[in-house]
Amino acid sequence: MNIDEKKKMTLTLENGTKEEVELLLSFKFNDNNKEYVIYTKNEKDDNGNVTIYVSSVTRVNDDITLGTITDDAEWSRIKDLLRELSKNE
Repeated sequence: MNIDEKKKMTLTLENGTKEEVELLLSFKFNDNNKEYVIYTKNEKDDNGNVTIYVSSVTRVNDDITLGTITDDAEWSRIKDLLRELSKNE
């Protein structure tokens, strides 16, 4: 794979429309067996920063559902991981 190639992922929204996004990272915490994805729609905020989204992943047979993260401890772990990754860039 060429490093310049972007991984794409198609989301099916609740209203049935499909949206293609760029997958930045997928990972799993082994101690709680939870999976997550980080993706972007390549939108920029007022400061010119690209907006990223983080979702939990639930797998049932061949169906994958993305969910919100509401637990503060879970968010804290994800932010710590992102900080570590940004240090290594």
